[in-house]
Amino acid sequence: MRIGIDFDNTIACYEGVFHRAAVERELIPETLGTDKNTVRNYLREQGREDDWTELQGYVYGARMDMVALYDGFTAFVDEARSQGHDLLIISHKTKAPFMGPAYDLHASARKFLEETGILCADKVPEVYFELTLEEKVARIAGENCDCFVDDLPELLGHEDFPDRVRGILFDPHNHHGESPFERQSSWRAIAHALLG
Repeated sequence: MRIGIDFDNTIACYEGVFHRAAVERELIPETLGTDKNTVRNYLREQGREDDWTELQGYVYGARMDMVALYDGFTAFVDEARSQGHDLLIISHKTKAPFMGPAYDLHASARKFLEETGILCADKVPEVYFELTLEEKVARIAGENCDCFVDDLPELLGHEDFPDRVRGILFDPHNHHGESPFERQSSWRAIAHALLG
């Protein structure tokens, strides 16, 4: 089986990271709630959309050292590979932030995968960063994925998402309870669903 996997918010877990980065840059009070949406909403309510946009580039470009793998992901990779399945990462992200320093976001993500031991021949040898959602969907089809795991319902519901591909919505915080897609809340659950 060829199992395709998204990167941001599927492999890379940003819980608390935007809060820590915003405090580090003195953009928010330390007492503000730690989830990403709270940080975003606070800055937007303050009329500081540009600060929010730059903060995203800063996290994705310069502070991937604050990011962790989702719990259970490495064990999933090891079990899938031991069963002979092929794994590949297909994500869509811009090459550089929309504002602020011109970090290479693809290189930063690739470095994260290398440093966590995920991007290597005996784990996940292939990674593709596409510039648009449409290019990501085309890559999923072109790479003949049998299954694809993503945190975005709009990807799985895209009109060009291949019918033959089993889509799994990664939803660790149950944000998409009404979703029509197969949902799993953890990598352990995904391992059980795909690998037995």
